Amino acid sequence: MEATQSPGSAPSRRRFLTALWVALGGVAFTELVWIAISFLRPSLRRSSRIEIGAIVSAGPVERFAPGSVTAFRDGKFYLVRLEDGGFLALHRKCTHLGCTVPWIAEEGRFACPCHASAFDLRGDVLNPPAPRALDLFPVRIENGIVKVDVTAPIRRLAFDPSQVVRA
Repeated sequence: MEATQSPGSAPSRRRFLTALWVALGGVAFTELVWIAISFLRPSLRRSSRIEIGAIVSAGPVERFAPGSVTAFRDGKFYLVRLEDGGFLALHRKCTHLGCTVPWIAEEGRFACPCHASAFDLRGDVLNPPAPRALDLFPVRIENGIVKVDVTAPIRRLAFDPSQVVRA
């Protein structure tokens, strides 16, 4: 005897699997559309970042203590105030392979997490494989306000006292 299905009975296994595959295909297509829209639409976070070619107003000279390092995440630089009161704006990219170099206050140096390069407060190489000092951004002081031009980093081999901007 063959079991026959009446029109009102439960769906067959084949119908169930077909419906499942259609549903999964719909979910995958929805995710694909969502990813494409997210990629093509400018993000609100990205639009709030500092524009390339911008001048970053870091703040008044008095805000930065001698011997301090202040990170400007959106500008991708550290503003260093040397012990003698001069300013340097050091790019956050390691000159070896471009990794972001954090300031390690306890050690008094910038230490690259990728390949162990290290840089002193002025950006000079303490530990290779970095071939040269950290790049600089131009700094100027107008009416007691420190401003950094993040248009393009200045390549340098080593620290030179002429690179320091004084208030």
